[in-house]
Amino acid sequence: MNVPIDVSNVILKTNRLTLRPFCQSDLDELFEYASVDGVGQMAGWKPHENIAESQKILDMFINEKKTFALVLGGKVIGSVGIERYNEDLYAEFADKKAREIGYVLSKDYWGQGLMPEAVNEVIRYCFEDLGLDMLFCGHSDLNKQSARVQQKCGFHFCKTYEYETRMGTIASCIGNILTKEEWLSRKI
Repeated sequence: MNVPIDVSNVILKTNRLTLRPFCQSDLDELFEYASVDGVGQMAGWKPHENIAESQKILDMFINEKKTFALVLGGKVIGSVGIERYNEDLYAEFADKKAREIGYVLSKDYWGQGLMPEAVNEVIRYCFEDLGLDMLFCGHSDLNKQSARVQQKCGFHFCKTYEYETRMGTIASCIGNILTKEEWLSRKI
């Protein structure tokens, strides 16, 4: 079952990153990375065409209280969200407390290990602080970078499914899972 999430007063730190709630002053930096071709398409959304589009997304991030701004050296370079998962798709886990992790990173910072660093900290927060039983994380079958992040963070295959993207297309998705027990065994 999806559990309530509110990260509006949560700040997480890693060796290189700060994960904090989004605020209105992040608008220009959100637009900077979200408007770049190739960043959103693999996750099923088009590059932002204008600042107004980024403002709508920023308002959603702030109001829904489930998405962290990913900050490096004082600059917002991406996001990690603790999303609602599709309970119908994963009906066999209805008795478990769970959420789904989603993320995006500025193209300028790809290949530096930043996203696994951020996702691992959000996983820790979800299991230790929120007491979740499991996490889901999915990626398009074409998105090899996202697949690699999930593999590095301990997620493993659960099922394949199709979904409608925000661009109105149908994409094949690999649904991965990580249980608290699996995560704990990796920490030892």
